[in-house]
Amino acid sequence: MTMSAKPLLSVVIPTYNYAGVLPRAVESVLAQATSEVELWVVDDGSTDDTPAVCAALSQRHGAAFQCVRQTNAGPSAARNNGVQLAQGRYVLLLDADDELVPDTLPSLCERLRQQPDVGLWLAGHVAVQPDGRERAHPASTVPGDALQRLRGYLLDKDIGLGHGSCVFLRELLLERPYPEHLRHSEDIPVFAYCLTQRQVEVLDLMLARIHKHPGSLRHNAEAARKVGLTLVDEVFLKLPAGLQSLKPAYRAQRCLSLFRTCLLAGEKSGARDYYREALRTDWRVLFKWSYTRKAIRLWGLPGK
Repeated sequence: MTMSAKPLLSVVIPTYNYAGVLPRAVESVLAQATSEVELWVVDDGSTDDTPAVCAALSQRHGAAFQCVRQTNAGPSAARNNGVQLAQGRYVLLLDADDELVPDTLPSLCERLRQQPDVGLWLAGHVAVQPDGRERAHPASTVPGDALQRLRGYLLDKDIGLGHGSCVFLRELLLERPYPEHLRHSEDIPVFAYCLTQRQVEVLDLMLARIHKHPGSLRHNAEAARKVGLTLVDEVFLKLPAGLQSLKPAYRAQRCLSLFRTCLLAGEKSGARDYYREALRTDWRVLFKWSYTRKAIRLWGLPGK
């Protein structure tokens, strides 16, 4: 690729305090990158050895390794920064603790060249558990209708999307940046937008190895409650009028999700509040028996 040529694909790796695993992610890209692929690492103000790791990677790979450092502002800001820096027509966002499956970029670029107007490509991924167990997850099938795709993603949960296994048309990420005021579930508004604006295609390949980590239920509950129902407005903020009909149903579903999150974290008062709000939004949530049974048991317990 000459200095004047633009890449077809930009791989963007946002990172914060992942010095120990960042080289794995970087090497997984550069080991198979063709002249059509560029890599950007965005260090979100890490306080560990990430600057030293990036310096070593730069020395090893030269111009193929591009890294910028920003004041800590969260993953959304890091992703947005990387998208702004990217020169490719398409963008693949890879988390710093994950990695690409070997020998996938050449075939991916071939497909991107063949269909340059696709808005979103969905690929499969390999989930890697802490104990080393692996499981392949093929890409979800998607309907042709945008409303049905949105329903499948937000409500029916039969369309799974995740960083590392999606390739975005860059202009869509410029139209709908990651909401930097959200520090939880910030990817959902972006996925919803990109899933509904252009043609969506499925790739018959495993693109990324996603490393799973045990998390704190209480921490997740606190983060989710901070976002709360603000997420609903954020998801539908930039969606066209023809898709707004799903907003009430998604609000009710979001309430149920927060109800479950709080319940698992032992926050009974918050769980009750969100279940009441789900009922106020759409009384038909009573027919979601898995939630209703939990609610009945909850009201039979002493409050926290």
